[in-house]
Amino acid sequence: MKLDASEIQRYSRQILIPGFGLEGQQKLKESSVLVIGCGGLGSPVLMYLAAAGIGRIGLVEDDKIDTSNLQRQILYNEGAVGLEKIEEASKRLKGINGNVIIEKHNTRLSSKNALSIVEKYDVVVDGSDNFPTRYLVNDSCILRNKPLVYGAIYRFEGQVSVFNYKGGVNYRDLFPNPPSEDMAPNCATAGVLGMMAGIIGTLQATEVVKILTGMGEVLSGKLLLVDALSMNFRKVKILRIQDAKPITELIDYEKFCGLNDELINSMSFSDYENQKSDIVQLIDVREENEYEVDNLGGELMPLSELQEYVSQIRREGKVVIHCQSGQRSLSAIKTLKENYGFANLINLEGGLNAVYS
Repeated sequence: MKLDASEIQRYSRQILIPGFGLEGQQKLKESSVLVIGCGGLGSPVLMYLAAAGIGRIGLVEDDKIDTSNLQRQILYNEGAVGLEKIEEASKRLKGINGNVIIEKHNTRLSSKNALSIVEKYDVVVDGSDNFPTRYLVNDSCILRNKPLVYGAIYRFEGQVSVFNYKGGVNYRDLFPNPPSEDMAPNCATAGVLGMMAGIIGTLQATEVVKILTGMGEVLSGKLLLVDALSMNFRKVKILRIQDAKPITELIDYEKFCGLNDELINSMSFSDYENQKSDIVQLIDVREENEYEVDNLGGELMPLSELQEYVSQIRREGKVVIHCQSGQRSLSAIKTLKENYGFANLINLEGGLNAVYS
């Protein structure tokens, strides 16, 4: 469907750009974009893509709005705390541009549903904050031949790239193996300046528009690194791994990233609540600054100093260990089992994040 007079007026400032014109705006109207995550990165990505006139936008999100989200997730306001992100995001985007078709995928992306969702869109934007999802999204885009716009933020830093663009490099060329949470923590564990989400998310949205209109030089084969403290922007090349194993199917990404160890006992937060009377010790392996912000009342034994606390960990009865997301506690239990012979440790699935989900 061609642009009508009201749309031409609405997008006139873009249409005036030399080389963009009516043709570029028409391409945006006929395009579709899938955004994984309606959080810190997803918020500016979605708002600017809706405002720009993307014809159809898909949202993948299954979380609810938490007070801690409001510092950077600008799609939401205080009155939305506790509500479904995907519903509130959809309302906000329709309020920005009623011409845009919003498709809601109220689910957690998994190996079972990713391909059927990804294949419906022209471009995919990754706004997730964990490695299993990033590898899942990357591999899905490879299998369905979709360009992927990647972004990540950490404290005062961020990075952006475009993967699988016209057969170019992919996320596995940047990270062949998943880093540990200690090496690459997420916002919940390391903190982030709210404005970083705006900077990186806006850059991601810009790359989407460039891909769809064919304008400019796409960030394929390059990683843009942003340091807000020095306000330094620099690009580094991403080289293809020549002997990389081809992606032929989706796998268990939790297991691939070391988050799914069948030999380690675990319990959900609801099980923890029901079995509190049977638990002899609760241990928090996060850092002291995280503990001061919020905690479950457990004994603080940071993973980085765990060996100093071994003598304080009980060897009889149920001992539950937790962190923010469940990954560091899993690492702690592996270390304690393998190096110190503990056999009574239980991992709290999802950590503190699960408490508020």
